[in-house]
Amino acid sequence: MAKPLFKNILVVINNTDSSINALKYAVIMARQYHCKVYAIYVVDTATIRQLTMRRFFIEEESREYEQSLDENGRRYLQYADEIAREKGVKIEPMLRRGMIWSEVVAAAEELEADMILLGGFEKGPGDPKDLLSSSAKAILLNARCSVLVVKEKMIEKLYKIC
Repeated sequence: MAKPLFKNILVVINNTDSSINALKYAVIMARQYHCKVYAIYVVDTATIRQLTMRRFFIEEESREYEQSLDENGRRYLQYADEIAREKGVKIEPMLRRGMIWSEVVAAAEELEADMILLGGFEKGPGDPKDLLSSSAKAILLNARCSVLVVKEKMIEKLYKIC
């Protein structure tokens, strides 16, 4: 018998609708392929540290900003859990701190993930050098497992019928 193609999927959650679409895609995959889903949110402490060193933030502001990102991450992961539970899928949430791409790649290796799911890149005014885009590129370049960028236009419809 052949080994299943997917046993463990890691989906990257951030403050974008496209990451929620990636989560819904992961939920659909979990229902169809009976794989385990992990959701990761990374508080980007590396960038906060750089901004503090360059004096864009004072120490107190950086702590407040990090705390705010931490709270956002917890809310997004709770929301991700609700979305998955709605379809009878259990996800394992992970909140980590550090450089986004590095933490995602490290988590994928620790979990022996077969695939990392990223939300499709959202376009907006002034976004071409967006931090997530650079993180996504680094994930693509450094991950040892497959990386899927979810751009499915019909994800809501597919999620509702799964």
